[in-house]
Order: sequence, then structure tokens, then C-alpha cells
Amino acid sequence: MTPEWVTASATVATLLVIAASAIAALMQLRHTRGSNQIIALTECRETLESEQFQNARDFIVNTLPELLRDPHMAGKLELRRFPNELRSVSYVANFFESMGAFVRFNIIDRTIACDLWCAVVLSSWEALLPVTRARRRLNPGIWENFEYLAMLSKRYSERHPTSYPPEMPRMPLDAET
Repeated sequence: MTPEWVTASATVATLLVIAASAIAALMQLRHTRGSNQIIALTECRETLESEQFQNARDFIVNTLPELLRDPHMAGKLELRRFPNELRSVSYVANFFESMGAFVRFNIIDRTIACDLWCAVVLSSWEALLPVTRARRRLNPGIWENFEYLAMLSKRYSERHPTSYPPEMPRMPLDAET
């Protein structure tokens, strides 16, 4: 074998090793991304199921509308400093702001997020709409990732009124008699 053939063979072997390493690295990145997504999904689920979050959601759905009927309270939304008595509002909105950023930057898959949480995202967005309007007069960019997630959720729920696979038969719901 001539020295040129040895050099060519070594070059091809090096190329194959580099290609195999690159493929392994891509597979590892994909695996790492999946692991990161599982961690983010788990943390979101834990927050959504927490007592603190449930209490805050209850506040924005049941108490906030009545509070905002008071012009004095509604006027507080226009102040730079967010009113302490509305801390639950910022807790819920900021959580969905973070979740929206995770979805927007592909840390959490949008289809998974919408399939699991589109109803709670949409109902929270709607409940917080008066607050968002008022706060955007001060900061036009506030809660944009939350808005993005709400829009994705709206589109998803319009396209998928149920998340049950259409080709799969359903279990009977009738009570046996």
C-alpha cells in the first residue's frame, strides 16, 4: 500500500469517527432536551396543582371581578406599584408569563402545553383581562408571553374540542344495571 493510500484511508477513517461523534452528540442533545422538557412540565404541573396557585386562581375568578367594580380599586391598577391586595393576580399572571416563555422558546412543546392546560390558561387570561388592559397603559409589553400562550391555547381548543384521539373507541359511561 502506498503512502498516499494510507493517508487517504486514515482521512476517511477520521471522517467516519467525526461523523459518528456528531451523530452521537445530536442524539445526546435531543435526549437532554427531552429531559429538560420533562422537568419543566413537572414543575408547571406542581405549581398548577399547588394550594397557593389554586387559592390565587380562586381569587382571580371569584373575588377579583367584585373588587374591580370599586372605582378606587380599579384606579390602583394604574399605579406603578402593584397593589398588595392583588398579589394573587401577579402570581397567576407571572406564572403564565413564564410558562408562555417556555413554550415560545421551545423548552416546553406547545402541543403538550395546550393539550394539558389550554382551559386553565384561557380562563385565567379572560379573568385577568381588565387588569392586563390597565397595566398595559403603564407597560405595553407586560404579560406578552402569557398572551402568546393564551392565543395558542385558544387556537388549540378551537381545533381540538376534545383531546381524545378520534380513531380510538370510547369507554362506556353508562352505569351497569
